[in-house]
Amino acid sequence: MENFISLINDVWNRGFFGIDLGSIITSLAVILIAFLFRGFIISVILNALGRLADKTDSKVDDEILNALKRPLGLIPITIALYICTLILPLSGVIGDIATNIVKSFVVFTIFSALANSVKPIFEALSASSWLTLSIQMWLERASRFVVWVIGVAIILDIFGIQIGPLVAGLGLFSVAVALGAQDFFKNLISGILIIGEGKFQPGDRIEAGTIHGIVETIGFRSTVVRNFDSAPMLIPNKDLSDVKVTNHGEMENRRINWKINLIYSSSVEQLESIRNEIKQFIIADKDFLSEDSYEPVVRVVELGASSIDVLIVAYAPKMGFAPFNALKEKLIFKIMKIVKDNGSEFAYPSTSLYVESMPE
Repeated sequence: MENFISLINDVWNRGFFGIDLGSIITSLAVILIAFLFRGFIISVILNALGRLADKTDSKVDDEILNALKRPLGLIPITIALYICTLILPLSGVIGDIATNIVKSFVVFTIFSALANSVKPIFEALSASSWLTLSIQMWLERASRFVVWVIGVAIILDIFGIQIGPLVAGLGLFSVAVALGAQDFFKNLISGILIIGEGKFQPGDRIEAGTIHGIVETIGFRSTVVRNFDSAPMLIPNKDLSDVKVTNHGEMENRRINWKINLIYSSSVEQLESIRNEIKQFIIADKDFLSEDSYEPVVRVVELGASSIDVLIVAYAPKMGFAPFNALKEKLIFKIMKIVKDNGSEFAYPSTSLYVESMPE
């Protein structure tokens, strides 16, 4: 029995890699407690900070607190790892590695908090500055990238990895990649020009050649435009930079510019009545603009090859795609009724053939 107890005592003291089992079990218990009480610790810290945030009128601090939930969850784990380095009899290379791991966790926690705070900070700035939504998105991504690059560089330095040779190697690699990634840089530069010139912003409805839809995001390489059938299109930025883009989101008003074609048998009185009734309808309808520079134009403007052409120019307030189509439909139905009530008809391309004599 004494031999068995001695064996157990020997195994307990020898443990694993020279570390006694008591220290290992205690360290595992510390880590387990850190995970179990992680949520409780986070809630205590957030509640304390939340009470301070409630005293301010700004929503920025609330957004930052929400962004810090995940990084705050790393604090108990980092503390537990530090306690483990004190409990475990680590020395030499293993001790140095353990200490560096703890330092890396500290750096990771700090820079994770900084990276998560970037978005609410830029959202606050965009609400009270010249930052547009697309510029905000780019600066947000670039800032988060810079934060993580600095954080990774510090972690590499902690482990004694020289950054200089690594950067030099990456520089040579970048040159090689650049030669084969010209399209990427063209798209990147085009994206910067699109944002700098303010051609369009996320949420705008644009039309560029066969492309017609709502801009969702402007990325480093491509822009996502969602069609009206809800199918997203990823369009390279250089394709949007080199073509004429109509931004319906920036328009101040809507304009209808039509020509209707009436038959040549229409009398002057009929044409005058049709013209006046269409104009009076547009002026009387509150869905259209009619003051000063927005006064509607309805005029007989041309004697075409097979019709008398009436020009109709009308303006409406800025509105969405569907409401504008509904307004045009209403005007079309009214024009058709006015033309019919006045005894005229719409013309269509036709050719008259005169036969002098019929063959026998």
